[in-house]
Amino acid sequence: MRNTLGFTLIEVMIVVAIVAILASIALPSYQDYVTRGKLAEAYSTLSSQRVKMEQYYQDTRDYTNACTAGTVAPLPTGTYFTYTCTNLSPTTYTVTATGNPAQNLSNQFVFTIDQNNNKWTVSVQPGWTMPTQTAPSGCWARRKDGTC
Repeated sequence: MRNTLGFTLIEVMIVVAIVAILASIALPSYQDYVTRGKLAEAYSTLSSQRVKMEQYYQDTRDYTNACTAGTVAPLPTGTYFTYTCTNLSPTTYTVTATGNPAQNLSNQFVFTIDQNNNKWTVSVQPGWTMPTQTAPSGCWARRKDGTC
């Protein structure tokens, strides 16, 4: 009678099947977690830029030349998002964050904030749900199901 050591092929196949099932559940959850982590850059940068814009307005009583280098409210930069200032007038502005595809983030993620602290999710990537945005402030999508 011979004593064998090791695992049988069936035992190894069962372990491989279990690992595959766990990976198929864990990987999409992890990818969503990583995406939500990248979105935090837009939320914090837009909020910070709003404070800077208000400081600029307190100094000049005008938003027209904000978002330029050398001011207290220069155009923000980021890793996962690109930022633009539009609608600059004496009393209004809109700062927009657009996802950067070079950093594996869909450019379909677009968030805005304006002089009245209205926060809007303009668009999200496929597979995500747009949040129900109500006046006056709207919201920024924070999860795949559209919650803010």
